[in-house]
Amino acid sequence: MLWEMVIDGVDVPEDSPARDHVAELLGRIAVRDEGSFAQLYDLLSAPVFGLILRVLVNRAQCEEVLQEVFLEIWQSAASFAPNKVQGRTWVMTIAHRRAVDRVRWAQSSADRDERAGLRELHSPPAAVDEQVELRIESRRVARALDALPDAQREALTLASFGGYSQSEIAVLTGATLGTIKTRMRDGLSRLRNEMG
Repeated sequence: MLWEMVIDGVDVPEDSPARDHVAELLGRIAVRDEGSFAQLYDLLSAPVFGLILRVLVNRAQCEEVLQEVFLEIWQSAASFAPNKVQGRTWVMTIAHRRAVDRVRWAQSSADRDERAGLRELHSPPAAVDEQVELRIESRRVARALDALPDAQREALTLASFGGYSQSEIAVLTGATLGTIKTRMRDGLSRLRNEMG
C-alpha cells in the first residue's frame, strides 16, 4: 500500500530519498532521542490518526490507539530495519495492525457480553423464597458489618467489595501490613460471631 507523505507542502513519492527522513528519525528514536520522537509525532500523527479513523470510526478509540501506536514506536524503534521497509510504511503498518486489533477486541467483547446476556436471559429466575432469603442474609451481613469497629469494617469492605489485596489496603489506609492482617482477622472473627 502506498502512503502519501507531504514535506514542506509537496507530495513526496514513496521511493523518494526525502522519505529517509522518517527512517533517520526512527534510528535516533531507537537510541531514545526524545526530540526525534517529537519530530516524528509532529510529522506522522495526523496521517496515522486518519488511517486509524478509517478503520475504527470512533474518535475516542482512535485517540487511544494513536497513543498505543506511538508508544509501540518508542518501545520498538530499535527493531526497525531500514533496509527492508520504508520508515513511514513501518509506522503505518503498526497503526493499521493496532486499529484492526482494537476492532477485533471490541467484537470479541461484544460477543462475550451477548453470550453472557443470553445465558442470563435463559436461566430460570430464582424462586421467591430464595430471593427473600438472599435479602434477609444481605441485611444480616450489613448489620454485622455495621457492628464492627470502623478500621475493621474498612479493611474487610476494601478486600471483599473492592477486591484489594492486604498490601494494597495497607497502602490505601496508611496502616502497616501487619495491622491490616490483624484488623481483617479480628473483623472476620467478630463477623462469624455476629452471624452465628
